[in-house]
Amino acid sequence: MPLDAPRRFIGSALVAVSLVASTQAEAAASSVTLAADASATATTALPSSTTFTQLSGLPQDTDTYGELSGVVVHPGSTAAVYAQPGGKPVATLPAQQLGSQTWVPVVEARKGWYRVLLPSKPNHVTGWLKATGLKKARSRARAIVNLGTKKLTVMNASKKVGTWTVAIGGPETPTPVGRTFLLALMSPKDKAAYSPLIMPLGTHSTTLDTFGGGPGTVAFHGWPDPKVFGKAITHGCIRVPAPALKVLAKLPLGTPVLITP
Repeated sequence: MPLDAPRRFIGSALVAVSLVASTQAEAAASSVTLAADASATATTALPSSTTFTQLSGLPQDTDTYGELSGVVVHPGSTAAVYAQPGGKPVATLPAQQLGSQTWVPVVEARKGWYRVLLPSKPNHVTGWLKATGLKKARSRARAIVNLGTKKLTVMNASKKVGTWTVAIGGPETPTPVGRTFLLALMSPKDKAAYSPLIMPLGTHSTTLDTFGGGPGTVAFHGWPDPKVFGKAITHGCIRVPAPALKVLAKLPLGTPVLITP
């Protein structure tokens, strides 16, 4: 699929269906040094937009189920995030997180600016990035999860790559709906783990603030017992069969993921 957004496999501890921080430093990151063009001063303390943080003062994605264009961007270094073009920065977006490069999908473009989906809480939070210094790519791939039918479909442009029955969040811990994206690719150190790969998304559980020591990040991952597929029994993550996991693992980072009721 035509996007050379790099992916890096790392060894990380994961507990149940919740993501655990790969490093304490990343989980605690709350201030950064901005480039000179991001602020009148050389350094400014701002929250970092990662899967571990909660942001405020930024616009929400109002087109919850709209189809994304497939355009994704990656900051070559820590980038300032703005609530509106030309305003003051209110957060930053790191070049890497969870051992992978940070690629985020574009939801709106203006001359010299991109509004992107961010990986932080609350779900559907967006922010504006200056186009300068960003790497840009386009992917024709997208993943669609229908919670009603418990089906995952992966598309490459108009071509269906495959459809699989999956397990989704239970009544008390539902899988969050709306459009999001593939944030990272991770490989547990424990080869006997329930899944050889974990694919965190840019969305979080709406009922669990934390789980298993992590921030409640929702992810695609496998499961050893096929009896779970077709059931609503997870803590919010999407358990997929092995063939689907192999297909998802080939998708570029930043790939749009649409979760519908």
